[in-house]
Amino acid sequence: MSASDHGTHTSHDRTDHGHGGHDHGDHAAVFRVRFWWSLALALPVVLTSHMVAGWFGYEVPGALTWVPPVLGTVVYLYGGRPFLSAVRPELQDRKPGMMTLVAMALTVAFVSSLLASLGVVGTQLDFWWELVLLVVVMLLGHWVEMRALGQASGALEALAALLPDQAERLVDGGEVTEVAVTDLRAGETVLVRSGGRVPADGTVVSGRAAFDESMITGESTTVTRSDGDRVVAGTVATDSSVRVRVDAVGEDTTLAGIQRLVSEAQESRSRSQALADRAAALLFWFALGAAVITAIVWTALGDAGSAVERTVTVLVIACPHALGLAIPLVIAISTTMSARNGILVKDRLTLERTRLADTVLFDKTGTLTKGTPAVDGTAAVAGYSDDTVLALAGAVESDSEHPLARAVVRAAGEVGDVLRADGFESLTGRGVRATVDGRTVHVGGPSLLDSLGLFEPSDLVERTDAWRSQGSTVLHVVDDGAVVGALSLADEVRPESAAAVRQLQGRGVRVAMVTGDARNVADAVAARLGLDEVFAQVLPDQKDAAVRDLQERGNRVAMVGDGVNDAPALARADVGIAIGAGTDVAIESAGIVLASDDPRGVLSVRALSRAGYRKMVQNLVWAAGYNVVAVPLAAGALAPIGFVLAPAVGAVLMSLSTIIVALNAQLLRRVDLRPTE
Repeated sequence: MSASDHGTHTSHDRTDHGHGGHDHGDHAAVFRVRFWWSLALALPVVLTSHMVAGWFGYEVPGALTWVPPVLGTVVYLYGGRPFLSAVRPELQDRKPGMMTLVAMALTVAFVSSLLASLGVVGTQLDFWWELVLLVVVMLLGHWVEMRALGQASGALEALAALLPDQAERLVDGGEVTEVAVTDLRAGETVLVRSGGRVPADGTVVSGRAAFDESMITGESTTVTRSDGDRVVAGTVATDSSVRVRVDAVGEDTTLAGIQRLVSEAQESRSRSQALADRAAALLFWFALGAAVITAIVWTALGDAGSAVERTVTVLVIACPHALGLAIPLVIAISTTMSARNGILVKDRLTLERTRLADTVLFDKTGTLTKGTPAVDGTAAVAGYSDDTVLALAGAVESDSEHPLARAVVRAAGEVGDVLRADGFESLTGRGVRATVDGRTVHVGGPSLLDSLGLFEPSDLVERTDAWRSQGSTVLHVVDDGAVVGALSLADEVRPESAAAVRQLQGRGVRVAMVTGDARNVADAVAARLGLDEVFAQVLPDQKDAAVRDLQERGNRVAMVGDGVNDAPALARADVGIAIGAGTDVAIESAGIVLASDDPRGVLSVRALSRAGYRKMVQNLVWAAGYNVVAVPLAAGALAPIGFVLAPAVGAVLMSLSTIIVALNAQLLRRVDLRPTE
């Protein structure tokens, strides 16, 4: 039985009680109330049962003989209503399944018990206490199921709650006006105070703050955001205020995209889920056939009472509820876990396939690297230190908006205060110039030296040649007409990339990289990370050829890219994973989107895939195996040796199987998906 089948039986309960949508929390409340009321009514029925009284050695007063039929009828009609009302849609769809079988078992037990109470048939067909016990334990099983599914659906409400209701919008003159978040428009600027949530996606235009992004990425460590950095709606500025220019509101925000992905994931189907559907349908016909054969055989043996009793027991014991719960519950829990850990599952089948991937192909820029330049080397001539060269360069570049200049300024700020520069001038195609402490300082590439008639000092050549061989950009620093040092800038490798590669390889997974960069640049990154294979100088629209190459060698490929120019490769791969959600969270080409930029998230996806599949298999084996073994016993296969499985025991065992499956699925929550060093 699929998740939609669960929707079938709950939808009628929903109709009865006015619940709309697919609010599993409301369904859980309905089943909880029905369970407790049915339990309260069932206890007197059990205590006034002559069979139970015989077991414990007491007598039931004659004045209480009305209790079982009256209260038993109430339990049947009230507690059994969710199961009885779900029969019609199954029959209308010509797909009789678990609800039909349950309703049949309840009705057979009710009718036979009622006839026994009226004296139409013998007391051996009085199943009142078994009937109410069956209803109670089935309601308990459904309550457990709905509560778990409600926790999964609750991820949506939890995400929605992250957005503040109000925002502080800045208007002309710097005045702050409080407005509803829904009134914000792209291009406006908002003030986010310390401890406040970002109301919409945007870019920091003033200020610097540590942001708690755990609600989006699943990572507990705060991340510093300053001028030019993007921030996401729902994240929290923890230590100071910033001004943010809004560029996405409403349905265009990352948070809204995450909500859509969680919703789509809960509604999507998987191959294992379809397998459970087929197994449940087969089990229905198996149980129905076994019940018919049981009735015929016991009737032929001349024991009509046993025929009815055995038939009822077969119908009770064969209910495929546990089988139907085995897959949907695991999927629901894994979807919740993934969302809380920054893993946005768009297609459940992709998540299932991840465990089979034996090769992970990473895009380089923006995935293994940050996609932005950073200073990764400094060289100085005699008489100057590396820090001095970096400080001079940072001072000159402080007024420039060029990406290389911003990287130099960041690096200079990390080693000390950035010096003050005056008279900044941009020299088109050559570099920049400014005055620092009364000295004229230039920063630029090879054309700068040519324009100044200067040559690179010999004590710098060895270092700069090595940088160039790796594809790095080299900038020279000129102080009052003399070349005093050089800087190497390259796309910065993420500090987590090495750990991701190492851990994947430790699990027997080959790691490859595809990039449009020159071979020397690609090889330098590959050597630093210890990659198994590199595809270099590949055009963006040809990256899928690298995926096809690996697949033709018999590899199952998981492609990890930034989700934009890697779309064809993500679509061709066995598993497509977009890293760094941003505003492209709903990208169609990837089945899984990682909310953070941490490539170790691939390990978390793989761990969840393996753990979820393991739970699915365990639940399917338990549920199906339980039914295959229990049905012959319920039919009376061991009656010749004196073993007879009572309907009440069958009811307890069936619901116990359901609860075991539900609890086993809950153990999935204990899997630790957090990245490790």
